[in-house]
Amino acid sequence: MRKLIFSFLNDKDNHFVQFIKYGMCGGIATVVDMSVFFLFAWLVFPALTESDPFTRLLGLMNLDIREVTEAVRLRNYWIDKVICFMFSNFTAYVLNVLFVFKAGKHKRHHELILFYAVSTVAFFLGTAAGDLLIRFAGFDTTYSYACAAIAALLINYTGRKFFIFHG
Repeated sequence: MRKLIFSFLNDKDNHFVQFIKYGMCGGIATVVDMSVFFLFAWLVFPALTESDPFTRLLGLMNLDIREVTEAVRLRNYWIDKVICFMFSNFTAYVLNVLFVFKAGKHKRHHELILFYAVSTVAFFLGTAAGDLLIRFAGFDTTYSYACAAIAALLINYTGRKFFIFHG
């Protein structure tokens, strides 16, 4: 069993295995992203409302949510997204290099710059979509966050697989 796990973790050629590992590593990076985002949206730069699904989850633990105006919520949404982006993107880079893709297509510092560049494009497109959902459709922060995450997932996988690493 140990040999099978080691083989799975080190296989960077099989596209199916690669996609499964990308999903697993992406799941870990997403947990980092969500944890940082919602902690900051709750405690540091308030971006949650009383009706937000995450707030209702916290309500089960009888925790207080600071109410803010829509303008402040929107500004704080962007601040929280930038902060969680830095943490989760670094997590994703390390995991992708270790377990998913073959590094070496570019020099390490170029690879890291390209990784952040692709992620930044995905971040801005996804966060802008979340912004529009908050601003014009009145979506809760949690739903806007989820839409941004889905857009980023699709853009990041494509960019990382075909432009940054040896696919």
